[in-house]
Amino acid sequence: MNNYLPQPVHTFKKCTCCEHTWETRDMFLGDPAIETIGYQVNFYNLELGFFLFNHLVSGCSTTMSIEAGQFKHLYDGPIYSIPLNSTDQCLEYCLNKYDLRPCPAECACSYVREILQLIRNWTKNSKN
Repeated sequence: MNNYLPQPVHTFKKCTCCEHTWETRDMFLGDPAIETIGYQVNFYNLELGFFLFNHLVSGCSTTMSIEAGQFKHLYDGPIYSIPLNSTDQCLEYCLNKYDLRPCPAECACSYVREILQLIRNWTKNSKN
């Protein structure tokens, strides 16, 4: 009797259109077919905001989202406790989901925008 049970395959992300899978975060971010296009903020829980990505392969071109909290461990800088949205100090970058600029404000939201910069500047694997 064979007691071998196959181990489940870990999937970091699966494309909602073409069903391509990436086993790890690094494989996903390093894929040259992945383009970072935005950030959809959740002011009540920043880790539940979404980073937006396009999957740019023939026959797909879908937009996917991944919760910002999935990337929090990439950041080791300061995290401020006070959100500055709705104040004169807010530059309102988070209000435009396609604005990818880092925010210089000492705001609770700024660390997520720093993570966004790390993701945008991730080294892409060469195409084979």
